[in-house]
Amino acid sequence: MLVVMLIENMTKKETNVVLKPADLEAIERVIYRNGDDIAMAVGRAFERLEEQMNSIESRIYGRLVEIEKELKDELATMRLYIEDASEVVISEK
Repeated sequence: MLVVMLIENMTKKETNVVLKPADLEAIERVIYRNGDDIAMAVGRAFERLEEQMNSIESRIYGRLVEIEKELKDELATMRLYIEDASEVVISEK
């Protein structure tokens, strides 16, 4: 009934659509009656958001560990090149 009443009020050919006090009261009643459902839906949405954030954080951490390992390997390789270069004698012809 509420939805029909709101639709009827909003689909009139008038150019100015204004919610009447009765409409606002009806909306408040619907929210009040469905408050628990709305709270559960919002709670679940936050839980999903938290799960997504944890997943993202885990992937970022994993990638940072990979990058750190690659940098250590690259640094070790560069040290080997530097150590080997110090033993090489370059002579002129």
